[in-house]
Amino acid sequence: MSEILREIGVISRALSYISNVEFKDIHLNKDQYLYLTRIYENPGIINDSLAELVKQGRSTVSKSIGKLEKEKLIRKEVDPGNKKIRRLYTTDKAEELYDYLKREEVYSEKTVLAGLSLEEREMLLLVLKKVSKNVDDEWHFVKNGNKRIY
Repeated sequence: MSEILREIGVISRALSYISNVEFKDIHLNKDQYLYLTRIYENPGIINDSLAELVKQGRSTVSKSIGKLEKEKLIRKEVDPGNKKIRRLYTTDKAEELYDYLKREEVYSEKTVLAGLSLEEREMLLLVLKKVSKNVDDEWHFVKNGNKRIY
């Protein structure tokens, strides 16, 4: 594994750990806050699209959605055009939490990017978007049952 991927992994795991610890008080764990914020920001999203958005397996997302629903943080509504589709929405209870979750995100971004100039931040975002696109392509390739050859 390259040094770059290791650093990206360390950053991701550290931020995930911090959030999981800090959100324990509001009974969100195992990255449930991630699903909750994405549903809030994309009202009416379906499970498959949410899994795609966060780059997780459908079963992983489905389990977390079930827990969020049990906690009355999200609700499912039948799509009027297709009765098989269940659209996801946040509840009033979740919407009260969103402000807290967003403040944590802003705080984390501020602390993580401390010492970087505006130009460095813009360059970092540009490079990360390119990397993200490459990862997205690989994720889809493997998700569709293909095997990478190394």
